Amino acid sequence: MAEAKKTKKAVAKKKEAPKVYSPSLRTMYKDQILKAMQKKFDYGNAMEVPRVTSISLNMGLGDAKTNSKNLESAISEMTLISGQKPIVTKSKKDISNFKIRKGWPVGCKVTLRSNMMFEFLERLISIALPRTRDFRGLSFKSFDGRGNYNFGIKEQIIFTEIEYDKIESIRGLNVTITTSAKTDDEAYQLLKLFGFPLRDKPVKQDVEEAA
Repeated sequence: MAEAKKTKKAVAKKKEAPKVYSPSLRTMYKDQILKAMQKKFDYGNAMEVPRVTSISLNMGLGDAKTNSKNLESAISEMTLISGQKPIVTKSKKDISNFKIRKGWPVGCKVTLRSNMMFEFLERLISIALPRTRDFRGLSFKSFDGRGNYNFGIKEQIIFTEIEYDKIESIRGLNVTITTSAKTDDEAYQLLKLFGFPLRDKPVKQDVEEAA
């Protein structure tokens, strides 16, 4: 009897175990996007369906070596925007035109994966990009030919985590969305299904000339 009670308690505990947290876009991918992509591109199985693998944010600073306060401010802002502390990027070679030497700090960068990536993507789509001045969607031409998408943000203040009164200066940053897609068309459809605000591609139509 005692063993039976223990077994029942163990089963009850398993049933009461809290659900593992999953960002809404991650759940959306599993429940909706996988099926939609399989239907559109006729993949043999779910493992072939492209996915977003990482998102990288890169903020460049021309005076990072001479202005340490500016670099510290950029790192702080990037941490607030991404939720993860960035690394300092350094020049790989001497650039005489900008008076930059090899090894000098030139900015900061952060790469997001898993849940933090999905959380950032959701904030980017639903809050940040719509706050961009005169926003009309992002170009469908900014794919790199290998299924990855790059675009620039002119002002970091579109992110609500940034307090305008506390910033050193207006800064831009570059965003790279890396996917496992083999073609740009697959990556385009994948991001559109996530709700990413890409402008529609023009539809090619064959126009027949009247005889």
